[in-house]
Amino acid sequence: LYYMKRFFRIALFLSAMVLHAQQGGMWIPSLLEGMNAKEMKTLGMKMSVTDIYNVNKSSLKDAAPHFNGGCSSEIISDRGLLLTNHHCGYGQIQEHSTLEHDYLEHGFWAKNLSEELPNKDLKVTFIVRIDDVTAQVLKGTESLNEQEKARRIEQNIAQVIKDASKEAWQEGTIKPFYYGNQYILFITETFKDVRLVGAPPSSIGKFGSDTDNWVWPRHTGDFSLFRVYADKNNRPAEYSKDNVPYRPKHFFPISLKGVKEDDFVMVFGYPGTTQEYLPAVAVEQIQNVINPARIGIRDVALKVQDEYMRKDQGIKIKYAAKFARIANYWKKWIGETKGLKKSDAVALKKQQEEKFAQTLQRTNKKAHYGQLLPQFAALYKEIEPYNLAYNLYSELMFRNVDLLSNAFRLLQLEQVLENKGVQSFESRKANFLKIFEGVFKDNDPQVDKAVFEKVIAFYAANMPKQLLIKSLQHFDAKQLADKLYANSSVTSYEGVARLLSLSPEEFKNQLKQDVAVQLALELSQMNDTQVYPTYERLDTQIQALQRTYMKAILELAKPSDRIFPDANSTLRVTYGKVAGYVPADGVTYSATTTLDGVMEKYVPGDYEFDVPARLRELYAKKDYGRYGTKDGKMPLCFLSTCHTTGGNSGSPAIDARGNLIGLNFDRVWEGTMSDIHYDPKICRNIMVDMRYVLFVIDKYAGAGYLVDEMKLVK
Repeated sequence: LYYMKRFFRIALFLSAMVLHAQQGGMWIPSLLEGMNAKEMKTLGMKMSVTDIYNVNKSSLKDAAPHFNGGCSSEIISDRGLLLTNHHCGYGQIQEHSTLEHDYLEHGFWAKNLSEELPNKDLKVTFIVRIDDVTAQVLKGTESLNEQEKARRIEQNIAQVIKDASKEAWQEGTIKPFYYGNQYILFITETFKDVRLVGAPPSSIGKFGSDTDNWVWPRHTGDFSLFRVYADKNNRPAEYSKDNVPYRPKHFFPISLKGVKEDDFVMVFGYPGTTQEYLPAVAVEQIQNVINPARIGIRDVALKVQDEYMRKDQGIKIKYAAKFARIANYWKKWIGETKGLKKSDAVALKKQQEEKFAQTLQRTNKKAHYGQLLPQFAALYKEIEPYNLAYNLYSELMFRNVDLLSNAFRLLQLEQVLENKGVQSFESRKANFLKIFEGVFKDNDPQVDKAVFEKVIAFYAANMPKQLLIKSLQHFDAKQLADKLYANSSVTSYEGVARLLSLSPEEFKNQLKQDVAVQLALELSQMNDTQVYPTYERLDTQIQALQRTYMKAILELAKPSDRIFPDANSTLRVTYGKVAGYVPADGVTYSATTTLDGVMEKYVPGDYEFDVPARLRELYAKKDYGRYGTKDGKMPLCFLSTCHTTGGNSGSPAIDARGNLIGLNFDRVWEGTMSDIHYDPKICRNIMVDMRYVLFVIDKYAGAGYLVDEMKLVK
């Protein structure tokens, strides 16, 4: 019994250690020595940190480029073969699709190099070197005011980049970290000849579509393949038939071993934006004021669109992309708000602030930083109505109603005429017509009118009264909708085209008479004169205060504290364990899914849950080749505790020895609040298992020749 008790105590201690080592963080790969190195070893990593980042020899960072400025990716062969998400390559796949060759519908697989498809303006960027240049950037700024300091920093950054050691084909970029308390220089190489190699059909690459977005269990084969090309010297070059496949410094071997609960996972990538160090009062405002408003206004728009889409297949096709675009962050904000409440984030922030205040008192720092929290409270109280008004205005004018966004574009064109003259006005009209052509291709005036009626009513009811325009203070939403859609020229492409065919003077006169344009003008004038100037002034003060708050946190931190920089689209490392989670009482999710789940969700002919005949055939025969498990299953997706966000789409998921085991593409709904507050109990990232990627390439598509150029390890 004694030994059993002792064993139990040791087990609890080890579990606590592992839990402590899973508290999230997005770490700069050049600064992993110390706590991070020890933590990763505790979690099971078998590599050294120099295997991850090294400037003197090849390392993992050399195989993880930024994909087109918004996604992550990885090199998986010595011939520049690149893997990223299907949704990251979606635009390129769509661009090459035609009625005769619909690659979105049927997939695409180049049989050889000559069939690989070039992509205009597509680029991938590799990190060559990462240097801390904080001292150089902040030199001479100590006694300057905010405006002078900003100018000096800008000058210093330009000089540091100019003086940085780099080759002629390389570039330098400096990014601020910790709200401007640290500055990092990135030397990069950008390749502009990147060709489409392969993509599964959307019924695999986008399986589950909007319904499964942000959701677990997940069964999406979210991947696509490209190839990076270089000149004969292996350097970046514009597209040319003479270019050859890029020879990388490093590429990821791919593990066939698979994953199991508690396995070490590391994710490399370019996370976009997080706000981990907001004060409690800011999180409370997001949770209780801003998110409910953004969710609410999109909710009414989506309900109207959904009603029409269910009744009319033509409208369903027109509105599919628009609905998905609006629903994406609507669903994310709902999950984020639920997660903040479930993890009691505001209360936890307040506890941290109490400890912060106690530490200030103990370390004699109160004189420097003692007023930070009261100042935050005052500023956030003052900015709240303007923050709410600015968000509601943005949702109304730009996100949900075509009528108003069209009207605003015409007001923008009028500004071009006023400020830059007739020549600029005439030259811009063609571009505006092209934009309007795209808008009206996916527009139904009946649907847009119904959306407007509900959205404008929500806007007026929730807008701070002192910031609501006069014409919406006492109005009937249906009558206003009837009036605008019956009399405005911006409800159809023909009407807009007619406006743009007028002389400049007539164009201006017609805008003055157009009821929708005048409503948009009244809304934008209120925003531009009463809302945004105050919002911007207060937000500037908050950002300056946040920088000081961050400085205080860094000064007071102990070496063991997990003070990682917020995401800013630079290369980061995050690590954790393969793990399921408990989203609600009585509900437990395992960490993995299989192809069985695809068949359970299968709905013949459905745009979200149809399954290709070839995949059904392979499933029926259990013909998984070397990619299936011994018990006859085909692994599909898995979860881990890695801390990810937007921009991590396409990130490599790496095992303890540096092999590729998965491809990151999403987060679970209950954990989307990790942008603000990471909770290891419910925050999970979602990855497609590399065995499923290989299975689709080899067994489904018959493109085993692509697998042949990869390095597979067992």
